[in-house]
Parts: sequence; structure tokens; C-alpha cells
Amino acid sequence: MLPVTKMSFKVSEEESRQIRFLAERENLSLSEYLRRRAIGPSTHLLKPELVRCPLTGAMVFKPATDKSGMTTGAVAEQLSDFP
Repeated sequence: MLPVTKMSFKVSEEESRQIRFLAERENLSLSEYLRRRAIGPSTHLLKPELVRCPLTGAMVFKPATDKSGMTTGAVAEQLSDFP
């Protein structure tokens, strides 16, 4: 585990409410929200986003922006040697 350092800074009551609201809205801890806003997201810490499949209506993981979604053909190919 990497060593950690505690940081603190001052904000107004209104700023505190806004920051906490935004962190909660993104389902992130306050620390993770502030880290991401300051230095950007770490790809290994990103939580997958759920989206509704337009074909089935099921909730599925959204593909990464640099990846295409899985197709029936791709799944069939991956499962071709499955017993």
C-alpha cells in the first residue's frame, strides 16, 4: 500500500455543501471526488457506469469511450469453444 498524506483546506459553508452534494451525486467519497477534480480519474478506480440496453431494456455496463460494445457475434466467437 502506498503511503498517504492528509491534506486540509478551508472553504465556506456554501462551498462545503456544494462539494459534498456533487460528490454524493457522483456516488464518490468526498476524498475521491476531490482527488478526481484535482488530478483526474485513475482508470483503475473508475466505477463502471450502468446504462439501459435499447434492445432488451436491461441495465448493462456502459462500454469505455474508446471501446465498442459487445455484439452477438463477438459473444458467440468468445464462447465457441465453451463446452
